[in-house]
Amino acid sequence: MGLTKVILSKRAMGTLCIICSAFCFALMNLFVRLSGDLPTFEKSFFRNAVAAVIAVVALIRNGESFMWHKGCLSGLIIRATAGTVGILCNFYAIDHLVLSDASMLNKMSPFFAVIFSYFIMKERVNLFQGLAVVTAFIGSLFIIKPTPGLLDPASLVGLLGGLGAGIAYAMVRRLTSMGERKAYIVFFFSCFSCLVTLPALIFDFHPISWMQMLMLICAGMSAAGGQFSITAAYSYAPAREISVFDYTQIIFAALLGFFFLGQELPDMWSVIGYIIICGVSVTMFIYNNKRINRGAAHER
Repeated sequence: MGLTKVILSKRAMGTLCIICSAFCFALMNLFVRLSGDLPTFEKSFFRNAVAAVIAVVALIRNGESFMWHKGCLSGLIIRATAGTVGILCNFYAIDHLVLSDASMLNKMSPFFAVIFSYFIMKERVNLFQGLAVVTAFIGSLFIIKPTPGLLDPASLVGLLGGLGAGIAYAMVRRLTSMGERKAYIVFFFSCFSCLVTLPALIFDFHPISWMQMLMLICAGMSAAGGQFSITAAYSYAPAREISVFDYTQIIFAALLGFFFLGQELPDMWSVIGYIIICGVSVTMFIYNNKRINRGAAHER
């Protein structure tokens, strides 16, 4: 009984953290859009610079070292590389798609996280979970709306962003299981991403107004909140158990886009895609709940 309570408590904390991260990332997307017509690399640099500063403060306050734990460097590099690709693709999609569509494509990441958790963490994916991933991908096609000729580049880039984020989240779970600190994972990723985007910033710098800088600072603060929350969430519970709640970001994004950007509501095909993906997520959540309850019953 005690073990069951611990499992439920960790999953509850993971759920709370992932909803918090969804709201923070929806805010980040809004601020990125409000920052105006700036290059994607420039937006990414300032977004991550703010997150890096916040992570540094967190490490100093806790009196922690700025060195990674033994055996974690390769995982940190993979997480940072995948996360950087995810951010750049997501920012591009935000600037070229309806905000909720860009968020929805980025939210394919939980399904990619399930896939890569199998290879990285050896977290077994059964037939039901595999079919759920395939169904979710079909749902994404309703949002991408492929044509007989060329697929919409912005939608494909957005989907690639979800892939990068999924790999990054799977690596977060592995790193935290190895004892690496959450704040250090955020710090390493933010600094890595700043270094990658710095050359493009130097050679193609666009002047920034004070309002744009304010929006980018707000985006960075929101991103830091989202990163700390998502890192905590996947340290508490496996992706297959809590990823459904990540889709609350779509609701947040649609509301923020409607009220602050005057964006149109998603079209019929996108709504069908949302229903398919969210429906699969809810089904997976119910399925995982039943599996946990059956396991708890066997323990008793």
